[in-house]
Amino acid sequence: MRILFIKVLFVAFAGAALGESAQPKKMPPSAGSRSSDQAAASPAAAVAESPITSMPYTPSLDTEFMDRSMDPCVDFYQYSCGGWMQKNPIPPDQPGWAVYSKLAQDNERFLWGILDDLSRNTSDRTANQQKIGDYFGACMDEAAVERLGTDPLKPHLDQINALTSKKQLPALLAQIHLRTEGSGMFFGFDSNQDYGNSTQVIGFASAGGLGLPDRDYYTKSDPKSVELRQKYLLHVQRMLELLGDQPAAAKREAAGIMALETALAKVSLTRVERREPHNLYHKVDLTQLQALSPDFDWSVYLKEIGLSQQAAFNVTEPAFYKELDNQLQTVSLDDIKSYLRWHTVHSAAPLLSSGFVNEDFDFFGKTLRGVPQLRPRWKRCVGLVDRQLGEALGQEFVSRTFSPEMKQKTLTMTNQIEQAMAADIGQLTWMGPETKKNALTKLHAVVNKIGYPDKWRDYGSVVISRDDFAGNVERATMFESKRRLNKIGKPVDRGEWSMTPTTVNAYYSSRMNDINFPAGVLQPPLYDPKMDDAPNYGNTGGTIGHELTHGFDDQGRKFDAQGNLKDWWTPQDNQNFEARAQCVVDQYAQYVVVDEIKINSKLTEGEDIADLGGLILAWMAWKDQTKNMHLENRDDLTPEQRFFVGNAQWACENDRPENLRMHAITDPHSPGKYRVNGLVVNMPEFEKAFACKAGQPMAKENRCRIW
Repeated sequence: MRILFIKVLFVAFAGAALGESAQPKKMPPSAGSRSSDQAAASPAAAVAESPITSMPYTPSLDTEFMDRSMDPCVDFYQYSCGGWMQKNPIPPDQPGWAVYSKLAQDNERFLWGILDDLSRNTSDRTANQQKIGDYFGACMDEAAVERLGTDPLKPHLDQINALTSKKQLPALLAQIHLRTEGSGMFFGFDSNQDYGNSTQVIGFASAGGLGLPDRDYYTKSDPKSVELRQKYLLHVQRMLELLGDQPAAAKREAAGIMALETALAKVSLTRVERREPHNLYHKVDLTQLQALSPDFDWSVYLKEIGLSQQAAFNVTEPAFYKELDNQLQTVSLDDIKSYLRWHTVHSAAPLLSSGFVNEDFDFFGKTLRGVPQLRPRWKRCVGLVDRQLGEALGQEFVSRTFSPEMKQKTLTMTNQIEQAMAADIGQLTWMGPETKKNALTKLHAVVNKIGYPDKWRDYGSVVISRDDFAGNVERATMFESKRRLNKIGKPVDRGEWSMTPTTVNAYYSSRMNDINFPAGVLQPPLYDPKMDDAPNYGNTGGTIGHELTHGFDDQGRKFDAQGNLKDWWTPQDNQNFEARAQCVVDQYAQYVVVDEIKINSKLTEGEDIADLGGLILAWMAWKDQTKNMHLENRDDLTPEQRFFVGNAQWACENDRPENLRMHAITDPHSPGKYRVNGLVVNMPEFEKAFACKAGQPMAKENRCRIW
């Protein structure tokens, strides 16, 4: 994926630390000056306060965004993006700001216009238009939310308070998971493709239970991590006080919650360990699942979520479930209830009155990501409609922004990139004929999904009321929970998408073996039909190549053409790949993210490989597309220079140091600067295009290349 993937529902609504809109392919996220003091005055923030009825135009290559005073052979990122960084300070409601962020906000404003109209003009609406319009209208009624206070939580808190025995926990937790879409309270449970049989969907029991963004926040001993844990404790305490607990009791409860979460964090896999798919595949039957956690009655849990007869599950982290069982044995019932109360208010805080919203934002937005200002309510409401009724909203977006001609142009470019990869595989000197054959089989089996699904999701059973915001959220969440769980035990629907059509992002699925480009990411300045081929191939072509290369990165290469976890490499070719991948890992490990923190290049390995492979494939496709054309210089740039600048300008960004720190722990993407400079140093075509001399920073002597 060129940007971060989908976020959890409730925190996304808050716009807090875990909940900003998904970050781009090539990172804003996930998004160079890195200074938070730029946030004070942002023209981007000012113009965002009104809905729009048409998408604004920004060219895919804008020379005003360049810094011509910088030698491109010294710092190509600054040369390409210096002007953009100067003209685009971080808005006060954002942790960072990037080209992708700007397009995402343009999309938001356009969707705001659609939803505002549908919420006000109630005649002649289709069923879907009624749902998204009334959902948005109810969400925007902040006065009604304030009047209700904690009333929406009361029935759920009463359920927790009524717990008299740990034996009742499986049934209660199942109900909580359904109404929070498998939020991860204690653990996560969802559906997914069987790693060993990609035609079938099975239940996945995963690690979870944490309030902080990652297990490393609980385990690292550096002063900053210790400080954040203390602030988290205070945050938990304050949230419990907002529920009515006395300060002394809330402080005691917060300490117990932290102890429980820390115990679960310590046995959770690191993000680097989770990059190895074999670490996450442990297929068991119900008897074996029960044996991992004997004190948790899985039969009761499964029956309560509607899955009483299941033959197979994947337990992603068995050691986690053994420790979970230990915690359920040893932790008191009162501490378990405190934990459940905390996570209930934590997940729902953005839906409640301002006291909860502000306290939630103060920690997850200001403290963790350095964001000075909460996102305006319209943004949060647009994001929530997109998250919960995304394909209904997506139909409205697609009908206004994404023509059949645009879809065909993108498909043509995608086919060209795939042809370039086939040619590339054929000429590889480090891969033998047997592995090449398997690689080509996988490549030719890739399914290209462009713009939107062939079959739209049916939201007919979801009841949406104009005067019941909290109820709308819960009913839509229950719909999605049950929709996903109902897939278990059935054949995989290979037409399904994991992103909504409005999303400014793209992704590759190793188990589906498909690449997915929502209509939201195929807008200017990322794909610009008014622009010449060079920057379009550099930008969108690079994105297509990036997603395609994910099928052959350190993770994706372990799945075959059908999406099964299967080794199709000869031992020698496997060794050759690892050696070449290590070149990339070693290169990126030298780059500094912020202060003393360097890139965790084992975490970013797949994205770094995909970035490099994508740019190489885009170059090959562009050269093939234009081989019989006479290309002219424009804006004092040669066509080759325009290709590289067009590629670089997707990655222009500014970021807050707090946000950079968090992404150094949690994000599999490198910062934008290195997603540009880290690529061009490996391309002799760049060195030639800009006449770089040996010894200059962008003229690397020992280049990395895999694909």
